[in-house]
Amino acid sequence: QVQVAESGGGSVQAGGSLRLSCVVSGRKFNTYGMGWFRQAPGKERAFVAAISWNGGDTFYADSVKGRFTIFRDNDKDTVYLQMNSLKPEDTAVYYCAAPPGSSDYYTGLTAEDYHYWGQGTQVTVSS
Repeated sequence: QVQVAESGGGSVQAGGSLRLSCVVSGRKFNTYGMGWFRQAPGKERAFVAAISWNGGDTFYADSVKGRFTIFRDNDKDTVYLQMNSLKPEDTAVYYCAAPPGSSDYYTGLTAEDYHYWGQGTQVTVSS
């Protein structure tokens, strides 16, 4: 049974930083890309960042480029999202996602590319 679990959310003032973590259990981790998404109140879930199976390629939404960094530690089955220079508009529930396949070495950039989702972690940025 594949499980995805995020942690690290919280409340911070604008300009602050947070690091989110996501652990995948129940299958191999180092053979597929991983993604981070977020959903603000009243809005649809939106892509934030993705990383290839070996960390060699990373992708970001324009709104977070230069402020957020996605990276992974395959020895720990964990993907991270380092968020710096946070803004109030970054306030959302952040979700980590894994694809349906475990060996296709593909990195998805849309929610439809993913199948396993964590429960989400709240990030609140105050002005």
